[in-house]
Amino acid sequence: MCWHILLLGLDWSLTVIPKLLIAYMALFDGASYGQLVTSAYKVFVGTWNVGGIPPSDDLDLENWMDTSNNSYDIYVLGFQEIIPLRTRNVLGLEESKMAGKWNSIIGATLNKSLPEQRPTQMFEPVEHRKVYPVKDGYHREREAGDFRCIISKQMVGILVSLWIRNDLLDYVSNPSVSCIGCGIMGCLRNKGSVSVRFCLHESSFCFVCCHLASGGKEGDEMRRNSNVMDILSKTCFSSDSSNDLPKKILDHDRIVLFGDLNYRISLPEAKTRSLVEQKEWNILLDQDQLRLELSEGRTLEGWNEGAITFSPTYKYHPNSDQYCWEVPGIIGERRRAPAWCDRILWLGEGLKQIEYERCESQLSDHRPVRAIFTAEVDAVVLQSSNAMDGQGGVRNG
Repeated sequence: MCWHILLLGLDWSLTVIPKLLIAYMALFDGASYGQLVTSAYKVFVGTWNVGGIPPSDDLDLENWMDTSNNSYDIYVLGFQEIIPLRTRNVLGLEESKMAGKWNSIIGATLNKSLPEQRPTQMFEPVEHRKVYPVKDGYHREREAGDFRCIISKQMVGILVSLWIRNDLLDYVSNPSVSCIGCGIMGCLRNKGSVSVRFCLHESSFCFVCCHLASGGKEGDEMRRNSNVMDILSKTCFSSDSSNDLPKKILDHDRIVLFGDLNYRISLPEAKTRSLVEQKEWNILLDQDQLRLELSEGRTLEGWNEGAITFSPTYKYHPNSDQYCWEVPGIIGERRRAPAWCDRILWLGEGLKQIEYERCESQLSDHRPVRAIFTAEVDAVVLQSSNAMDGQGGVRNG
């Protein structure tokens, strides 16, 4: 658990403390009252393999990010292949220009049109915690309704961009990143993960964006399982010895793993294509490699995934709504059978998925996917008897 202390005013003494200290402080100060406050925040998680295709300046992300009709408290966007996975890109210096371009488009999308009403925040800001704004991203004067990028991290083709509503920034602490390469020779960064973590009030969050081993041959799913094991075991976040922050992925309270996981369908290609044409999703999902591996306990045991009600997200002919095998004249590996490569899974109490769907941008050979969660966030509130007099509860900001 991550924790910090907030003190508001003199008469309204409101302190956020670790839950384990509640009993002690009640004994230490009989005039104080401990209370566990839980609030629910809405979290957007999206994944998209953009196939090394640079975005145009007028690329429309509103459909994927659902900004026309809804607004969420936290946005976590994960991309794969923001640059082509050529040898020079994998072995050379990291090119950040493309990450900056994506961040600029995301920021413009989030801050273009803001709903008039926002949820009431639980505490008034009292101090500014360290955050990591994007240097080459989208900037405005700070306003309550705007969104700010607190973490942006690229590893070759993988990019994670994390945005939080401005009026929550004062309660965000300890942002950190960790990157794991598990590509060529088991270590190069053409495949692997970028993990980001932070604390919101008393709850720790970890988001793991992955691009796992490709391949449709029998047994390739074991390579993907191995990638997941490496990511979970090797990812480690820096932590000051003076605090009790989680260091490993599974130590966090709320965890989401997402990306191009590359699991395919364990059927002959001809049979898969026939079932796709008939839209027999349930029959195909019965042979989905990730579901099979999860059910057998060979990977991500105990993790959750929402019901899949959408068509396979891969492999499309770019700039069309046709799978590659439907397009005459396309030969070789481009004619791979469709599959649900792009997935979002989660672990931890207090996370509830309320939407899981694909979107229809035709930029690349993958379709973007999004999931919407409600996330419970804990804060232990200590309120003095002066604050309670005549109020019967905690005053909201």
